[in-house]
Formats: sequence, C-alpha cells, structure tokens
Amino acid sequence: MTFRIEHTDKETKARAGEIITAHGKIQTPIFMPVGTRGTVKAVHQHELKDDIRAQIILGNTYHLYLKPGIEIIEKAGGLHKFIGWDRPMLTDSGGFQIFSLADERRKTQPGAKPMRKISEEGVHFSSDIDGSTHFFTPENVMDIQRSIGADIIMAFDECTPYPCEYDYAKKSMDMTHRWLKRCNSRFKETEGKYGYEQSLFPIIQGSVYKDLRIQSAEFVAAQNCEGNAIGGLSVGEAPDDMFAMTEVVCNILPKEKPRYLMGVGTPGQLLECIALGIDMFDCVMPTRNARNGMLFTSQGTIAISNAKYKDDFSPIDPDGTSFVDKQYSKAYLRHLNKADEMLASMIASIHNLAFFLELMRQAREKIIDGTFREWKDKMVKQTEQRL
Repeated sequence: MTFRIEHTDKETKARAGEIITAHGKIQTPIFMPVGTRGTVKAVHQHELKDDIRAQIILGNTYHLYLKPGIEIIEKAGGLHKFIGWDRPMLTDSGGFQIFSLADERRKTQPGAKPMRKISEEGVHFSSDIDGSTHFFTPENVMDIQRSIGADIIMAFDECTPYPCEYDYAKKSMDMTHRWLKRCNSRFKETEGKYGYEQSLFPIIQGSVYKDLRIQSAEFVAAQNCEGNAIGGLSVGEAPDDMFAMTEVVCNILPKEKPRYLMGVGTPGQLLECIALGIDMFDCVMPTRNARNGMLFTSQGTIAISNAKYKDDFSPIDPDGTSFVDKQYSKAYLRHLNKADEMLASMIASIHNLAFFLELMRQAREKIIDGTFREWKDKMVKQTEQRL
C-alpha cells in the first residue's frame, strides 16, 4: 500500500490524498460503507460501484468468522471473490463486536452471563448466533484476516465503553499495546494467501483521557505500520470530547500515513474531523438510519414517515447525485416506508450512502481549490438541522 498527500488546506489540517492498494486507488478523504457480513445491507454490489461510487467497503472479522466461516471464504478464494467485489476492502478485527455484544446481551437479558472473558492471552466469547464458545487471540485474528483477504486489516484491540474509569482505560490501553506487538509479529511472519500484499493498521485507544490518548498515539506511531486508526470514540461521549481526542491524536500521528477514525459519524462530524486531519471513516449510520426512515440530505435530515411528506411529490433530494434522488419522490418513499416494503430500505440506503460519498468528494474538491473552511462551516450547519 502507498499513500501520498496531494493537497493540504491552508486554514485547517484537512488533506486530500490517494491510497493505492492491490485492488485499486482510494481518493481521500473517504467514507467506507460497512458490509459487516459480506454485504452492505439492502444494496447490490453493482449499485455500490455505479451509483454510490464506493471506492472501498468494510467486512467484519467476528461475523464472517462465525458465518459463513473461514473455510468457505478460503475455498472461494477470499472475500473479494466470494462477494464479487474487485475494489479495495478493509476488515475490522472483531474486537468491537466481541465487547459490545456482551453489553447488548445484558440489556435484553438481565442477569445473563457475560458473553466474553478477557485475559492477557486473548478473549473467550460466546457466539451471538448459537451460543458456541470461541477464542480470539492477536495471533489467530491476524490469521483469520489473512484468510479473509482484505487489503487493509486491523489489529486486535479492546474497545472500552463510555463512561470508562481512568484506571480501567489505562489497563485496557496497555493490554491493547501488548496485543499490538503480538499482532505485528504474527503479521510479519505470515503472508497473504491470494497473491497480493495486505496492510496492518494498529488502533489507538485511551477513552477520553488526553494523557492516555497521547501515550497510545506515540506508541502506535512508533510501530511504523502503513496506516493508523483511532478507536474507542463515538461510543457515547460528547461530540466535543471526540473532536478533542481526535485533534490530540492527529497532532502526534505521522503526516505521511493515512489516519482512520473508526465508527464516525454524522455528516457534520465527518467534516469537522476532516478539518482535524482524518482521511478515512466508516459508520453503519447511513444504512441503519435508512432502514428506520431517516434520510441525510445537503439541507438536513428527513424523517420520511412524517405526515407532511404524504403528498410531497418532490425528489428525495433535489441536490442528490444518486438515481433514486431523481426517480422517486418523498411521497412514494413514505408510502413504501409506511407499508413496510423492502424497497423503502433499499432506496433510502442507496440515497444515504450516495450522499455520504458525495460529501467526501466535495470535501476533497474544496480542499484542493482552497475553499474548504468556509464550505465546511456552512455544510456542518445545514446537514445537522432537522427538516
């Protein structure tokens, strides 16, 4: 993998760059649609390519390991071939899922036993599908991601919850650092299985504690991996805390390597974090909110189930770039939503993802032509308002 910065904004720390992987180029800043189980929910691969114009998508180690299983993916020749996607791909390590699912189970089943047990060696966890027990270590998570075959793979980490006490955040961060050394060793002693190189990104932790984030960023930067990620944010903390921690970390991470902020966020949050120096994002929000009838537009968010859209025959988004924005009206999408038709989720998901990707393209253009700051301030206000 290679990365080069093409332009840097003069008023902010925003960058326009290009990542080159074995499966193609990625122009940054970029938003990556989440395809957890080998599919971006409610969206065909050809729509991701041709209409949404996604340059890279995500898969998740935890879910793919459980179903369909690594043996099937290997027999298919890797996840790219299995799902029919020939562009770049990134896989999360599964750490976030292991830790978050334990909390989700206790919310729905009071008194239930934890679904995972953490030790220095790794994590024992129970499948959320059938309750079977499994064990993830830094080493076998590297092996699993070698088998999946993504261009960019993530180190195994513990994503601390919010709120999180300082002592636990530090203990967790230190263990994540020790796990990172083991991930790096395993990664260097193994090779990709499908004839192309993969890149390992470590993950910075430290909750909302500035001194921990500084320690973690310095440790991660010293590992000299091909890119770096920031985890443990957008988990319930105030947006200002997320921005503050992101700024602290970006001031430390090497400028010549891509920076990936995991699990973020709203359109306004993406733009503010681009201004802080972030290059890559992912989030389930565009598709999850789409399935619940929430649409993101350049003028603000729309709750399509609202009665005022019953006879609104205007386009979903007059400024939208997707074919669904031109072909379907708000009234029709509201009808599908109220009728609980699958097409409602499909149309809304395509629209939201296309909007997020177009927002990234526009941000890149504004960085290059020197008007990013003014445009960003305007778009943050517009996109965050409810219509």
